[in-house]
Amino acid sequence: MSTQSINSFAEGLWVSPDNTASSIQSAVTGDVIAHAGSSHLDTAGMLDYARSVGGPALRAMSFHDRAKLIKKLATHLNEHKQALYDLSFNTGATQKDHLIDIDGGIGTLFVYASKGRREMPDSHVYIDGEMEQLSRTGTFQGQHICTSLQGVAIHINAFNFPVWGMLEKLAPTLLAGVPAIVKPATSTCYVTELCVQILINSGLLPNGALQLICGGVGNLLNELNSQDVISFTGSAHTATSLRSAQPIVDNSIRFIAEQDSLNASMLGPDATSGTPEFDVLVKEVTQEMTTKAGQKCTAIRRIFAPESQVESLIEALSNHLAKTVIGDPKNSSTTMGALVSNEHKRDVLEKAKLLGADAERVFGDPDNFNVVGADANKGAFLPPMLFHCNSPDTAVSVHDIEAFGPVSTIMPYRTVEHAVALLNRGQGSLVASVFTHDGDVARQIALGSGAFHGRLYFNNRDSMKESTGHGSPLPHMVHGGPGRAGGGEEMGGVRGVMHYMQRTAIQGSPDILSKISQRWMPGSTQNQRAEHPFTRTFHELELGDTLHTEQRQISLEDIEKFAHFTGDTFYAHMDDAAAKRNPFFPGRVAHGYLLLSFAAGLFVQPDEGPVLANTGLDTLRFMKPVEAGDSIQVKLTVKQKTPRNDEYGEVRWDVSLSNQNDELVAQYDLLTMNAY
Repeated sequence: MSTQSINSFAEGLWVSPDNTASSIQSAVTGDVIAHAGSSHLDTAGMLDYARSVGGPALRAMSFHDRAKLIKKLATHLNEHKQALYDLSFNTGATQKDHLIDIDGGIGTLFVYASKGRREMPDSHVYIDGEMEQLSRTGTFQGQHICTSLQGVAIHINAFNFPVWGMLEKLAPTLLAGVPAIVKPATSTCYVTELCVQILINSGLLPNGALQLICGGVGNLLNELNSQDVISFTGSAHTATSLRSAQPIVDNSIRFIAEQDSLNASMLGPDATSGTPEFDVLVKEVTQEMTTKAGQKCTAIRRIFAPESQVESLIEALSNHLAKTVIGDPKNSSTTMGALVSNEHKRDVLEKAKLLGADAERVFGDPDNFNVVGADANKGAFLPPMLFHCNSPDTAVSVHDIEAFGPVSTIMPYRTVEHAVALLNRGQGSLVASVFTHDGDVARQIALGSGAFHGRLYFNNRDSMKESTGHGSPLPHMVHGGPGRAGGGEEMGGVRGVMHYMQRTAIQGSPDILSKISQRWMPGSTQNQRAEHPFTRTFHELELGDTLHTEQRQISLEDIEKFAHFTGDTFYAHMDDAAAKRNPFFPGRVAHGYLLLSFAAGLFVQPDEGPVLANTGLDTLRFMKPVEAGDSIQVKLTVKQKTPRNDEYGEVRWDVSLSNQNDELVAQYDLLTMNAY
């Protein structure tokens, strides 16, 4: 059988492995199928290429341009994913596992493409929070902004998800405008290499935006500087070794780690045998033990149940696990394939033996199990193994050792407080799940154990049909955990993008801040033109374009008519004596929504034109009550422009309502869709 040469991609060229390459075995047959690694990689040259070619090309693009690029990459991968499926069987993964790794990775790209367009500006500066007024009259202000780092993201990924592991890091990195050098685990790098080939061959990526190292990284880490980022997924031992390297310490290089995690699942005290919560826990634990042969960073390693439910839970889990079909992952009947390698299989067995010091194996015999369509002696196959530890308070191994395979341990708890203490014994995990229909129990767990887990997943009869599962990190939510889990964060929507950007406090005049941020700031220049701003198209409008309206006086008749017409007869509008007893009002006052309605009447241009729709109001505040006899006028200013598609874009208007004394009575952002 011929072996495949797994190439690296450096400085725009594919580099073949040399005589220092490592061999890679099939997880199913144990045969050598590939070689990867080269001592000839110029890592300093790769970094320079990323910094001097890839970085400038990405930073020249706006957030929206990068989001569109990511969507195109996702679409292209989606069209070529069958080749990734076919190759991934050699990792021991089943077709169902491929959907998590390959389709999950592509889905992450689509989510980031969408979030980049919807939640980030069509600009190069991300505004973080609101403007801070730093002077009495507002001529000196402050604003936090985020800009792209001018270095390289080094992505060091684990073996278990050769596609998703790369794409879930790559999506926020590209959106931030930072080039990446990807270093996959050698044992499954052949799948990552194919994925990178597909991306590079698409012709969509700017030169230098993505490079690949298959094999050792050589002197790469010694060449990093303070603008670079390391994002790591793998063992705690390797993470500690990397983050303590002198160049990383000396340069304060950002280090994002996602590592060993003794994730837990808890059966609530209300979730007795026969309840939907009991049944869904059994289903999810079975799924987590067998999906990817238990080789998931989020897999359930510890299961906590009320003492009275332990025996029933062992029986139910054993019955479900007994239905597992172990075998050749290409077979449609197979529900659990092989571990990634025989070497890893030996490691899992050693860890399972150590767990045996505190726990009894109640299901799964690694010396006696059936394998369908493959040779159990050659492939890296193991059965799911369930342990029971009856003394979790004195046990050590079950709270300290992670057997990274189809292994989990059931333990009893006495009270919810006891369960919280046991959950926290893991010293930090990526996720803990709680199966309960009792909101008070859920709150108690969140308050008592939230600090020890990156994600808390609650499921019950109300959410079980639509929940995504204990072990499914989603691009919308942060993925990471404290303590043992690495203390890092990945994904989480725009939060993930911020890991590859620098937050900077800028201070200056409103005009300076507006120019930098490409967003009109209160106090900066307003441009009054002869024509109404609603008659100008999206592209014709400029930041700071302003309309000053005439005044309109509010009468008592207006207030009463609005009250009776809408049905809002709240006493502050209708009863003068009652209103005066209220500390907020001098007497009867106009409705806030009446002011908004009159404001629209003052600034709206009624003719058909570029304004297509009013899509909402943001940050509405009422500052000062308006009495009968007071007048209001409006300042309407173009605050921000965001393209939405090829036909129209969103205009954010600053709307300020003032009374006859020029005192601010209300303020809000108006959102309209304007034709190009």
